[in-house]
Amino acid sequence: MEYVTAANVDVPALGFGTARMDSHDEQRRAVSAALDAGYRHIDTAQIYGSEPAVGEAVRDAALDREELFLTTKLASDNRAYDDAVASTRASLDRLDTDYVDLLLIHSPNDEIPHAETLRAMNDLRDDGLVRHVGVSNFSVEETREAMDASEAPILTNQVEYHVRQRRDDLLRLCVEEGVMLTAYSPLDVGGLADDGDLAEIGDRYGKTASQVALRWLVQQPMVSAIPMSSDPEHIRSNLDVFDFELAADEMERLFDRGGPVDAIRSTLGI
Repeated sequence: MEYVTAANVDVPALGFGTARMDSHDEQRRAVSAALDAGYRHIDTAQIYGSEPAVGEAVRDAALDREELFLTTKLASDNRAYDDAVASTRASLDRLDTDYVDLLLIHSPNDEIPHAETLRAMNDLRDDGLVRHVGVSNFSVEETREAMDASEAPILTNQVEYHVRQRRDDLLRLCVEEGVMLTAYSPLDVGGLADDGDLAEIGDRYGKTASQVALRWLVQQPMVSAIPMSSDPEHIRSNLDVFDFELAADEMERLFDRGGPVDAIRSTLGI
């Protein structure tokens, strides 16, 4: 496993997402399979409905809590100070844990100032219920606003990011400021499994198109990815991306699909 270092913490570069699963049993089985495969970074959210299943799977795995990096996110209607505090405590109950490693604002909400929500998150951090704070689906400007409003460092901005959706401005900000960019839907909700460019590159390494897509992400500075699947074989396969490295021309080829790479070449170090 490789790690991304942000806010003085090492986060597993590849985590496991729990969105878009149909039932509690499916969620629990998938998270259990992920933990068995070696994932130690699990991502959930209040709106996913997967927090209880994550808590059960973690308990059943009998792992030391310190081995895991658990993330959850505040729903949009839990952004006011009191709602943020109360809903986080409820999340901890559902997760059956004393703390989460990372609490995110799930998405911007114009009705509640970021500063109010972040004040609640910082207080939760001071109380030991949250170790790190961050945001999700924030623009570059909104990320900067959050950084200015939070006493604690913003550890990450979690956004959709994959070879079909470039995030140049945000990636540049994250690299410059030491903020992790967490890529959700890193396989374009399964849309990259049959991608010709990825498959051609994968043939050189004995890897699938999906594995190349994930490698492209985690090989970038300050980027982590959280693929999700309920198929144990896919869960294991998605984790198997740390025994090869894409060449600079292969990284460029995949970046070029979203436009010239020159604008971000120095950020990537290629």
